[in-house]
Amino acid sequence: MQSTVPLLPESASTLSGDVDALYFYLCGVTIFFTLLIGGAIIFFVIRYRRRNLFEIPRPIEGSTRLETLWSVIPLLIAMSFFFWGASLFYRQYRPPTNALEVYVVGKQWMWKFQHSTGQREINELHVPVRRKIKLIMTTEDVIHDVFVPAFRIKADVVPGRYTTEWFEATKPGHYHFFCAEYCGMNHSGMGGWVVVMEPTDYENWLSGNAGQGSPAAAGRGLFDSLGCASCHGANGEGGRGPALIGLFGSKVVLNNGQTLTADEGYLRESILNPQAKIVTGFGPIMPSFQGQVNEEQLLQLVAFVKSLSASKPETVSAKPPPPGAKPNTTAKPSATPGNEK
Repeated sequence: MQSTVPLLPESASTLSGDVDALYFYLCGVTIFFTLLIGGAIIFFVIRYRRRNLFEIPRPIEGSTRLETLWSVIPLLIAMSFFFWGASLFYRQYRPPTNALEVYVVGKQWMWKFQHSTGQREINELHVPVRRKIKLIMTTEDVIHDVFVPAFRIKADVVPGRYTTEWFEATKPGHYHFFCAEYCGMNHSGMGGWVVVMEPTDYENWLSGNAGQGSPAAAGRGLFDSLGCASCHGANGEGGRGPALIGLFGSKVVLNNGQTLTADEGYLRESILNPQAKIVTGFGPIMPSFQGQVNEEQLLQLVAFVKSLSASKPETVSAKPPPPGAKPNTTAKPSATPGNEK
């Protein structure tokens, strides 16, 4: 396709062919109706032109069948756009559960990547071919955007929250990625390369870059240095905060009766704004860590909590104090991310 249509980027992911098919369908329908309507206008102009100044056109009563057709057919075509596009959208923006996770932090004007095994990269991302990759992304400053034309993926990276996108490369090679959101003076230079490798070559690359601690290990160090274990022992030994084992991905019951899923965004909010959502059975005693940990450290703390959920229960509302006990609202606040989450 690239050789016959030079303006079309190379197709190198499992989703790129489906995106191209929808694109060509939209183009085909647009071209067809442009020619049809243009041809009809020319035909009517010639066929029903006034042949003399005194000619009076015959009255037209209209056709219910014709009006029904030109209403129903465009509706069906528009619905095909919607359902095809919605199906592709859900496939693109719902990462698979078995994907290899990579943490991404955008910063004027560079991209920082960290693999789950600890390897770090700047403006370059090494991944294995035929393996699903999930990017968990945030930014230290303004809005950025990760756009890989060859994979047909594009997602904003927004301050104060996590966004995700995923891909599965189908062939080895170097594929250019860009920041597709204007972010300042050097926006045009904020890009890099996705290096897709055969599995054996990827393993060799990982082993050659070994020695760097994983995000989960770094998060454990932060967890200990901030004194989080005093409230959040692995099994809730601290007594003032919920247990963290099995927390990620489970259902959490809040003191207002609301139930939500403990995902990356929930953990982030637990660290930066712990009073926003308080787990039932616990008091609002946790201090905020806004400004005390940066985006990379937040990702490391989240990775540590996720590492504690290898075998998570169906529903976790935290481990509350014994029945009849009052929430500890006088205890000294500990430096604990999400202790009332």
